[in-house]
Amino acid sequence: MPVRQTMSMLKFQVTTQAALTDKVLAVLSEDPAVSGLAVVRGASLRPPGDVIWAEVPREAANDLVDALRDLGVHEAGSIHVEPVRTWLSRPGRRAEQLAPGSSADAVVWADVTQRAYEESELNWTFVTFMSLATLLAGVAIILDSQILVIGAMILGPEFGAVAALGVALVRRRFSLLRVAARTLAAGFVVGITSTLVAFLVGRALGWVTLAEVTGPRPETAFIYTPDKWSFIVAVIAAAAGVLSLTSARVGGLSGVFISVTTIPAAANVALGLAFGLPDEVGGSALQLAINLTGMAVAGWLTLAFQGAVWARMSAHRTRVASLVRRR
Repeated sequence: MPVRQTMSMLKFQVTTQAALTDKVLAVLSEDPAVSGLAVVRGASLRPPGDVIWAEVPREAANDLVDALRDLGVHEAGSIHVEPVRTWLSRPGRRAEQLAPGSSADAVVWADVTQRAYEESELNWTFVTFMSLATLLAGVAIILDSQILVIGAMILGPEFGAVAALGVALVRRRFSLLRVAARTLAAGFVVGITSTLVAFLVGRALGWVTLAEVTGPRPETAFIYTPDKWSFIVAVIAAAAGVLSLTSARVGGLSGVFISVTTIPAAANVALGLAFGLPDEVGGSALQLAINLTGMAVAGWLTLAFQGAVWARMSAHRTRVASLVRRR
């Protein structure tokens, strides 16, 4: 049997109180998708109890995580899920075949939700990247440089927080919704403010002139002239970005970052404020609002569709598992 080099198999490490161990083992051992199962009793010092390991295909992860949460394992212990990059196991292969659907398409909601919380945390790193990206975009607008605009778009960290809005709505995590919304608002306020201050200083020093800001900018004029395509591109890009975040095959995020005009629009708001250009401020603010709205709506709809699909898959897997146990 060839060595499998995929992200289709997951390793569960469950640390639990001894009183719950037998219940946890029952849940794991009764599921035909679990191809490997081990327990070391008394191995956990905090909490005092046992450590259990299980090998599970991605397609079966959500059901098992939900079952373990229902037992209350996470209240005093922990459920640790991580991908197995390379594995060689005939039972594992059979277990993967029993789990309906493709492992690349499977959404492990515990992983997606945790990443959403991490990506939407308001911290010094997030604010710094927002400020640097917005400032770089402002320079790109002055120089009318698409290359620098692309660089600023890639540097911006806002997509994780935008995607977290969709996760919060689909998973009904309203605390996450508040955190993500606050992080986005604070990030753009700080980014615009820092860029505004920088260009006010540049204007006072004579480094940036009104003529440079109001002159022809054929390469970057799209930033403050939104149209129907702004929303369409934001929807397409956000859908692709969410699929990259939830899939085992991550590869589309760089395309998302250079497709949506959020950071450049924020930078042009700052430039317009610094030089008293209300039309550019209004156009850029509208561009920013359209893009953020399109991304949030597309992320929510994509995740909702995936949730509906995998709910049906889960029901089908339950029926398959029941038939397997009867044999």
